[in-house]
Amino acid sequence: MDVLRRNTDYALRVMVNLAIHYGQKSVSTREVAQGDDIPYQLACKILQKLRRAKLVVSCMGPKGGFSLSREPSKTTLMEIIGAIQGPVSLNRCLLAVDVCSRQKSCTVSKKLAELQKYIDSYLRGITLDELLRSRAVKIEAKARKLRSEESRVGKECRSRR
Repeated sequence: MDVLRRNTDYALRVMVNLAIHYGQKSVSTREVAQGDDIPYQLACKILQKLRRAKLVVSCMGPKGGFSLSREPSKTTLMEIIGAIQGPVSLNRCLLAVDVCSRQKSCTVSKKLAELQKYIDSYLRGITLDELLRSRAVKIEAKARKLRSEESRVGKECRSRR
């Protein structure tokens, strides 16, 4: 069972891509699709869903494309997930009161409800800005590793001369 569907995973990547360019430029659907390795038609559909949810805005024209509708620090994972697949729910009984006649006395339902609250709170607490910071840390770590490797190789080459 996938809690987050493939399209939702793509949408999260799209939003991080747009967050990288926030305040700089609009990004075309084609750029998004190529940059995030998403089929073009699927990227179109995802961006339209995000636009309908008012998470992104679109601009027509040769320099047109999509951009975030607000600062990355003001958009949560919960909003993005909700726009693409609806609410993340562990079980149908957690969606509505009248779904199951045993709901009030069910011990499983009560524990699942606690877990659901935790998941909802967690997803509401993660913003695009936090994902960007995490991405920046990973990129910097890769750059340090590469510089270290280049330095080591350079020393080896000089010592062979």
